[in-house]
Order: sequence, then C-alpha cells, then structure tokens
Amino acid sequence: MDNNTVVVLANPTEPQLAMLEQLPPETSIAVGNSAEAFARAAPEANVIFNWSLSGGLLREVFLMCPRVQWVHSRAAGLDGMLFPELIESPVPVTNGSGVFSQSLGEFALAAILFFAKDLRRMVSNQMAGVWEQFDILEVTGQTVGIVGYGDIGRAVATRVRAMGMHVLAVRRHGAPVYHVDPLVNRVYTPGERIEMISRSDYIVVSAPLTPETRGMIGEEEFAAMKPEAVVINLGRGPTIDEGAMVRALSGRRIKGAALDVFDEEPLPEGHPFYRLENVLLSPHCADHTADWMEQAMQFFIDQFARFRKGEPLLNVVNKKLGY
Repeated sequence: MDNNTVVVLANPTEPQLAMLEQLPPETSIAVGNSAEAFARAAPEANVIFNWSLSGGLLREVFLMCPRVQWVHSRAAGLDGMLFPELIESPVPVTNGSGVFSQSLGEFALAAILFFAKDLRRMVSNQMAGVWEQFDILEVTGQTVGIVGYGDIGRAVATRVRAMGMHVLAVRRHGAPVYHVDPLVNRVYTPGERIEMISRSDYIVVSAPLTPETRGMIGEEEFAAMKPEAVVINLGRGPTIDEGAMVRALSGRRIKGAALDVFDEEPLPEGHPFYRLENVLLSPHCADHTADWMEQAMQFFIDQFARFRKGEPLLNVVNKKLGY
C-alpha cells in the first residue's frame, strides 16, 4: 500500500497537522472542514482521519469516498461518530483509546486524595487565615469500584492498587474464565453493578456512551451508595443520570463527586455543579497534558505505518457495540 490518499477532517490551521509531513512522501493528504474541501480527493481516498470535527461531516465525507479502507478517530469516545452506513460497512474503525488513559488515571487518584484529605477545607482555611486541625482519611484499605473496565479503568486500577486500595470492576461480560486480572479483586457483570457500587468507597465511571450505558448510574445506584461514597466520572457525562446525581449531592446522601464530563459542555451558567461544595469540577480537560494533541497525532502516524504495511491495526472498534 504505497500510494494512499488520506482525507483529514480538521480546521486547516491546527498546528498538529504539520506532523503529517512524517507520512511517506507518496501519500496524498487533503485537509478541510467541509465536504466541499474533499471533492477532488474523495474518489481516491482510502483513509479518513477525523481529527476534530463532527460526526455529521464524517458521514457526509464517508459517503463521498467509495474506496475508503480505514477510518480513524482522534477521540476515544465514538458517540455521535458512528452511523448506519459505517456500522454496516466492512471498513474498520479505530480510535484514540489508551492515548489519554494515563492522565485520566492520575486525575482519578487526585480526586480520591482530594476528598480523603479534604483539600478543599485546607485551601479554604488557608485563604481565610484560619488555623483549624481536623481528621483526614487514609485511603489504604478502601475500595474503588470501576464501572467500565477498559484502558482508562486499568489506568485507574494500576494507580489505586499502588496506594493499597482494593479494586472492584464492572465489565460487559463479567470475569473471563481464562484470565485473572491481578489488579482487580472481583469482576462483576453490568447486571451486578448495584452490588459492586454498594461495596465501594469511590465509584469511577469510565464507560463509553452507548444505548446500553446511557443513564446506567441513576436513582437506584445512588440509593445503593455508601453515605461516604465519592463518584468520579471520566467517561461520558450521560452515562450518569445528572439529575439523580445533583439530588444525591445536594441532599448529602453521598460525600461528593469529581467530574470531568457532563451532559452539556460547556457546562451552562448557573448549573448546580458550580455552587456545590462537594463537587470537584474539571472542564473536560483532565487528559489535556502539554502534549496531548501531539500524542494523538503521533498515534495516527504510527497507525498509518501499520496500515501501509498491512499489519493489524490497534484499537479496532466493535462498531455495533460502539467501542
């Protein structure tokens, strides 16, 4: 596969696009943020790289490219990016899963320590000039329950196990009979998540957004949580029933929440999360390290080398499941 044509859905001014110069010189590259930009390249295009634009444009461009052999998305989450024609086609789809997991694992650990050590109270007292001693919690021996045990979940598990914490996990198919994960004390099926949640001091939600996972943490799940439980959402906002979470937090039925994703982004002005003192709010940037965009582009470049050599691609998505 020496002569390839890649169409890149992106704003042409984005600086990371310069890294595409690393692709072999015989590669044709077309960059644009509208279907019209690909009118000439589409008939020959065999690779579509969705760097930063909407699923609507991706569908439009996909239907313009009769020879496409591979679609790659910079993002790990594919909600809104999969459409019937792509799902039913034989074209493989890959994503950026794993590229950002380490930073998200660190955010989960930071959130755990934020609540265990009551860092908000420390900062508030410091700013107010108050000398007030109080008790803090030791996380060693506490339990982290992970809903959606993929790359992000494993990154979380690696870090909390190093802190002496116990790890429980919900996986779509439960525990595989042929393998025991040394990071996890017990694996549950989605239907058993209430039991796992009731045993957890920290509940990390890192599941992708699919019809099956939308709203999977709702009133019943919040009712099962310990009063000292903390919810940490690193996956997609709508996997948690936001209204149910606001009610649980406002009523102090759980200890708190650390949130990087939301139903609506940017979070609307006046949203309850802004004023709840038991919420740690990150504006969907927990994985925004100084070089996160470069890492994402380098992953595509490495993937392209595999594609060109006919080697198996990494992160091939199950299009029907959505992840």
